[in-house]
Amino acid sequence: MNTNTDLNNVFKNYLLASLPTETFAAIESKLEPVYLGLGEVLYDSNEEMKYLYFPTTAIISMLYIMENGATLEVGMVGNDGLVGIALFMGGSSTPSRSVIQNKGIAFRMKAKEVRREFEKGDVFQQLLLRFTQALITQIAQNAVCNRLHSIEKQLCRWLLFSHDRMESNKMIMTHNFLSGLLGVRREGVTLTIQKLAKRDLIENSRGNITIIDRQGLESISCECYTIVSKEYNRLLGRGISRTFK
Repeated sequence: MNTNTDLNNVFKNYLLASLPTETFAAIESKLEPVYLGLGEVLYDSNEEMKYLYFPTTAIISMLYIMENGATLEVGMVGNDGLVGIALFMGGSSTPSRSVIQNKGIAFRMKAKEVRREFEKGDVFQQLLLRFTQALITQIAQNAVCNRLHSIEKQLCRWLLFSHDRMESNKMIMTHNFLSGLLGVRREGVTLTIQKLAKRDLIENSRGNITIIDRQGLESISCECYTIVSKEYNRLLGRGISRTFK
C-alpha cells in the first residue's frame, strides 16, 4: 500500500489520521484495503476474529441476536474508529454480530499484528484504548435510549450518528433492516419515517433515506446524541458530529 490514492483513503479514518508519522509508518505495510458490501457479516457472534478493521467509507453496526431471532444495534462504527476491540482487550471473539450498514472501504490489520503493535504500549495503544472508552459510552447510552426514549427520538439519534460517518446525505436503508437495528416493529419505523418526511426533515423513497434538514433532526433527537458526540470529542480530540467539530 504505497500509492497516494491508498494514503488518501486510509487517512479518511480518523484514528489512523491521528497517529504520529513514525507510529503510522510502523503499521502502514500491515494495512490492507478491503471492500465491504451492504449486509455483509464481518464477524458473527462467538466467531474467532482474524482482523481488526478501520472503516473509511463503510459503516458497521454491532448487533445482538436473541434466541427468538430479534436483533438490536448496540453500537455503530465508521470513519471515527475501528471494529474488533476484543483483539487487543484480551479476547478473540464477541457475542455480538458485526454487519455492514453502509457499503464502502475499510483497512484491515491481522490479529497478530494488532496485538504486537498494541503491546508496545505506545501512542497506538493509547489511541485504541481511548476509542474503546468512547465506544463503551456509545453502547451504554444506546441502551438507555432504547429503554427510555420514543421511536422518533431513537430514529433521529440513529440518523444523526449515521450522517456523521457518511460522505453523503443519502443512505440505502430499508424499513425492515432499520427496524432490526432499533429493535422495534417495522410498522413503527414506517410511521415515524413518514412523520419526519411530512415535516421535510428527510426524504424517503424505496430503500433510500435522504437527510434534508439536519438541524431539525437535532432538535427532535434526545440528549443521547449530544452526550456521545461530546465524549468522542473529549477522548479523541474532536467531535465525530458535524455539530461538535
